[in-house]
Amino acid sequence: MIRYEPDHFIQFRRELHQFPEVSGQETETRNRIKAFVRSFAPDQLTDVAGTGLLLQYGQATDGPVTLIRADIDALPIQEVNTFAHRSQHEGVSHKCGHDGHAAILARLASLLAGKPVANGRVYLVFQPAEETGEGAAAVLGDPVFATIRPDRAFALHNLPGYEQGVIVCKAGPFTPSVLSLIVTFTGTVAHAAEPENGLNPAYVMAEFMLKAKQLQQPDPSADDFALITPVYTTLGERSYGISAGYGEVHLTLRTRTASRMEALTTRLLAALSALSAESGIAIDTRYTEAFAANENDEKAVDQIRACTLARGFTFVEKQEPFKWGEDFGLFTQTYKGAMFGIGNGIDSPALHNNDYDFNDALIEPAARLFFDLIQQEHH
Repeated sequence: MIRYEPDHFIQFRRELHQFPEVSGQETETRNRIKAFVRSFAPDQLTDVAGTGLLLQYGQATDGPVTLIRADIDALPIQEVNTFAHRSQHEGVSHKCGHDGHAAILARLASLLAGKPVANGRVYLVFQPAEETGEGAAAVLGDPVFATIRPDRAFALHNLPGYEQGVIVCKAGPFTPSVLSLIVTFTGTVAHAAEPENGLNPAYVMAEFMLKAKQLQQPDPSADDFALITPVYTTLGERSYGISAGYGEVHLTLRTRTASRMEALTTRLLAALSALSAESGIAIDTRYTEAFAANENDEKAVDQIRACTLARGFTFVEKQEPFKWGEDFGLFTQTYKGAMFGIGNGIDSPALHNNDYDFNDALIEPAARLFFDLIQQEHH
């Protein structure tokens, strides 16, 4: 039996909040979602991307294809909230609101069950591993997804600091390219009294850090925006008689576009190559947690704006991209579509704060907005 009461989805969101799982380990989360949405009669219900779930509504081989995505993973953060639905898993909690995003998609499934898709097909993706930047690639690379070529793809993210329920969007860059760069510096240890007998990478590391600072343009309104944030460094051992022979620098890079990221990394790698040649220090690099820029299609944004205003919701035109990464960017790099934000409340704790919680009042309006976007094409 299909249930349409909003409270049903609030209870489901809070159940997900109580039992969070980090990226790549969302097996029980996926099982909870699968059990919950099965009553909403999808035409197909398929596991995807290891710990994700794919729902299909409509089976027409012609007509439009629409994809709506929600993320489902939690963070390795100890929750400090004491409400009844607080996390039951030590050191893990939903501090980005993915529990709420999943509940919105479940509510959308119930709406689609109430009005079957007669024209084309609609796919709902409960995506794992957004926080590590691996989930979108896993979905797109899954053979189950190979024959799905969406005409439009949409997703949302809740936004603390914005009034409850306002819709925030812009055409073009919405969230940046984000890439984490790990640089290792390998020299040779020596006696601290005779550092000339070894190769200590300390000053090379320091020079690289200063060079990185010079290459950034931290103004988010600038077209050539490039933020380089040192996140971790290590050097040698706590042994005061030894001149260090090994060190690491970890940086997070953010740019508006993929092309700007490519230009930035090229310059960083060139600087490292020159430093290695000058010093004799062996320098290696690798990348991790890559997030493609969300580049919103103008027509898709127009559709979001029109549906927002038709619902009587407030639409806020963002003037510059957000600075946090979101791996839905891989979808918008591949298909036409858009991501938008929905206000979680002016006084809401920030994303990834240990006292954050998703605002349950967003589930119903967000699901209705997605439903309207689908109805525009699948009427």
